[in-house]
Amino acid sequence: MNEQSQINAENSPLTRGLLWLMTIGSGLVIANLYYNQPLLSLIANDLGESETATSRIAMLTQLGYAAGLLFIVPLGDMFRRKRIILTDFGFILLSLLAVALSPSLAMITAASFFLGLSSVIPQIFIPLTAQLSKPGEAPKNIATVVTGLLTGMLLSRVFSGILAEYIGWRAVYLTAMVVLFCFGIILVVRLPEIQPAFRGTYKQLMGSILHYVRILPDLRMAALRGALTFGSFSMLWSTLAFQLNSPPFNAGSDVAGAMGLIGVLGAVAANITGRLINRYGQNILLTVGACVLLFSWVIFGVAGSTYAGLITGIILLDMGQQTMNVSNQSLIFKTHPEATNRINTAYMVTFFIGGAAGTFVGGVAWGMYGWKGVAVSGIIIILVCLFAHLIYVSMKKKKRNR
Repeated sequence: MNEQSQINAENSPLTRGLLWLMTIGSGLVIANLYYNQPLLSLIANDLGESETATSRIAMLTQLGYAAGLLFIVPLGDMFRRKRIILTDFGFILLSLLAVALSPSLAMITAASFFLGLSSVIPQIFIPLTAQLSKPGEAPKNIATVVTGLLTGMLLSRVFSGILAEYIGWRAVYLTAMVVLFCFGIILVVRLPEIQPAFRGTYKQLMGSILHYVRILPDLRMAALRGALTFGSFSMLWSTLAFQLNSPPFNAGSDVAGAMGLIGVLGAVAANITGRLINRYGQNILLTVGACVLLFSWVIFGVAGSTYAGLITGIILLDMGQQTMNVSNQSLIFKTHPEATNRINTAYMVTFFIGGAAGTFVGGVAWGMYGWKGVAVSGIIIILVCLFAHLIYVSMKKKKRNR
């Protein structure tokens, strides 16, 4: 196994046009994971299934994404990324079509898994952004791409909720397929060829992921923080449609989707975080982000039966989540530029396993205890994250002072 020790960004500079291409592409592709969340009640009613059973669509989509992160994203260090991205686009289009045409819950769930599996292109764009950035500009550029990703996550719920309310939930996936087909044509023309840094077999490539996990304690801690915080984030968005569909709201999928507009402020938080990291450091911003998340869940628990409580909680939840995520990724990309895809794989696989677990726990908590059960579960998860982070930071300080 032979790898270059560093990537020279000046050989393939990150132009403003390329940065925005990856930013927009990240938003369009990541949206595939979240179209289903405002639609779960509609799908349950359409198929005559329970809400708890239908919530597994969201869980399997996230598990598929985690599998794609593990088995597809590392290939970006081994093969030309343009080839991987364009091939993956073809599988995304087929998966969207399969979800739209599936006649049963089992088939929709299976197709959703493969949709998640193939929708990993943003996690190839993010480490590529870090690699091609000039020294000192990586946090800001990563924040830009993450802002696009976050905007796609949030607006996808708005798009799917409103469209499904008027022309049906299946039309959401067909429309997304057409949009991504058009964007794929642009990628064919504009995306540059990037030479891989890794020289070795696929087995060696996958084994090296565990190597980086072993030698980088910051990566292990970032993965734990990411899993816990995204677990709480997914718990909220996978149960929000059920809460809004119940008294006192009695609202449809269009209202659940429109709630995504509120979370766009989280995109602002991601951009601000990228600019503040060089001034304050990741650890301070990580602590602030965890505290904001904790406060959001307290608000959900106390005032989650009112629109004011839900809106305030969603704003804080999205801002806290993106502060944590940008800080985590800026931290783990500081070293080993030749392995950014594999390092990102280790982080994001854990991240989305946490998201899938949060979706599952949210569905169970909703079924057993309703909204209060979801809120209490969210508080517990973020408390565990905050305490683990503070203990880790304290141990690092003690080790440096020895």
